[in-house]
Amino acid sequence: MSEDISPEDTSNGYDAIAEQFMHHRLRSSVGLATIRTWAASLPRGGAVLDVGAGSGEPLTAALIEAGFDVAAVDASPAMVAAFRRRFPDVAIACEPAERSRFFDRAFDGVLAIGLVFLLPGDSQRNLVHRMAATLKPGGRLLFSAPRQVCVWDDLLTGRPSSSLGADAYRRIVDGAGLRLVGEHVDEGENHYYEARKNPA
Repeated sequence: MSEDISPEDTSNGYDAIAEQFMHHRLRSSVGLATIRTWAASLPRGGAVLDVGAGSGEPLTAALIEAGFDVAAVDASPAMVAAFRRRFPDVAIACEPAERSRFFDRAFDGVLAIGLVFLLPGDSQRNLVHRMAATLKPGGRLLFSAPRQVCVWDDLLTGRPSSSLGADAYRRIVDGAGLRLVGEHVDEGENHYYEARKNPA
């Protein structure tokens, strides 16, 4: 797919620190077991969208290795370039998740790790609804965000991040036509929400 890169920074500051982030993420397996467990609930060889995929290491790589038909989106040109070098046969769009062209397709699973809480509150709600809408009947969504309501400065970018809290995320998931089927905590104490779209 052709790139659609805006002069403004739509990566929430992550393009500027891409090398630092990729160096750290490549050496960390935090969250990998959680993603593999979630992926095991999807149809074998199914279509999966990784929203905010970064360079694809290690999470997208695990999905590809498991045989899924993966597509990805990330707003950082530097990370997308690294992704394309690592996975030249995987479709990735360089664009903000909030308006990704991939939401015109249908997926068995959608993954958004380390992204939702970087966005303003209304954008978080809209993104969850867009991810829900792209799921096939019975499809599954997994995204990460803290359980508590809080605001903090991102350690790498210094930009504000915000969690709407577990009660709000549960309402958002329900309002998006999904059913929350689980919440998980990984070895790095990151919190995940797992939701499923009702079968047709």
